Amino acid sequence: MISHVLPTYSRADLAFEKGEGAWAIATDGTRYLDLGAGIAVNALGHANPDLVAALTEQAGRIWHVSNLYHIPQQEQLADLLVEHTFADTAFITNSGTEAAELAIKMARKYWYEKAEDRIEILTFEGAFHGRSTGAIAAAGSEKMVKGFGPLMPGFRQLPWADMAALKAAISDKTAAVMLEPVQGEGGIRPLADEDLRLIRELCDQTGALLILDEVQCGMGRTGKLFAHEYAGITPDIMMVAKGIGGGFPLGAVLATEKAAAGMVVGSHGSTYGGNPLACAVGVRVMQIIADPAFLAEVNRKGALLRQKLEGLVASHPDIFESVRGQGLMLGLKCRIAPGDLVKAGYAEHILTVPAADNTLRLLPPLNITDDEIGEAVARLDRAAGRLDG
Repeated sequence: MISHVLPTYSRADLAFEKGEGAWAIATDGTRYLDLGAGIAVNALGHANPDLVAALTEQAGRIWHVSNLYHIPQQEQLADLLVEHTFADTAFITNSGTEAAELAIKMARKYWYEKAEDRIEILTFEGAFHGRSTGAIAAAGSEKMVKGFGPLMPGFRQLPWADMAALKAAISDKTAAVMLEPVQGEGGIRPLADEDLRLIRELCDQTGALLILDEVQCGMGRTGKLFAHEYAGITPDIMMVAKGIGGGFPLGAVLATEKAAAGMVVGSHGSTYGGNPLACAVGVRVMQIIADPAFLAEVNRKGALLRQKLEGLVASHPDIFESVRGQGLMLGLKCRIAPGDLVKAGYAEHILTVPAADNTLRLLPPLNITDDEIGEAVARLDRAAGRLDG
């Protein structure tokens, strides 16, 4: 008999009823150190007092009104996003998948309005842009697309970080290039700064739009507000979600005025997108994370965690191969199945997330303490010890 919750997940036998910062507390009272943060969502930890206050205050005023009216909280969030990024405009969504759908629509509408037959979007192997039919067509993963019938056409996947393949594929018929500066689901694989700069140059040369998916690697996760800033380039369109809501469902598409030119009245909409409740939380998240002092601390803590993880790799050469990533978006490349480490971690009361390319993801809250970083690595060490030999 099918469960009342559609069984599309293979769930661990754990349930949590409370959270405090970097700690998730199970229904039996056991405290787990959370290095998954809801898959990079709880950027400021569980039950963050600032976010609880913002949510509570707004909840006592008004939760939802239609986008048929002006929504001051939505406008405030859009103002902050524009102020701190390349963008001239923002559309507020509920999720990263919704952001991906709009980014695809926006790029194609741009060329439609210019009366040019450019619909092909180039993407990269290992990408993850969501689970809608458009998003899985963009990623092209056989595991995700199998069984869902004809998908949205007009996508071509290239080998990850293969600039020669991109040079051969991109042309004056290309609508856009879409990629994650650091692949998350793909295994914490950062694209080199010089490659990102080259992609920007190729887009400029051909007129193609550059779409960056910073759903997982954005919002301070790498030590910059957005990961592409390390390369000194800007996209034309960018997808944001996960950390922007600090745990509340929220996303956004940011764009230049040029790239957004085709998105006129009636071209897109959302019943819940940009509602006052979500945007009140998003505003507070932006105010905290966009602070240069906060981002400097993410960099410092990321370096501390990476240093300790390098020692962990050296201590367990049969378990771990290397550390990769940036800031507090780090991955342990494993010599064993990362799922085995996740399960061993449960016994040591630590939560981690597996990814492709035999990688264990470490995505702690950005405000994790130094002591908690030390405790996390100690627990990972014990978990690895359970699997040694």
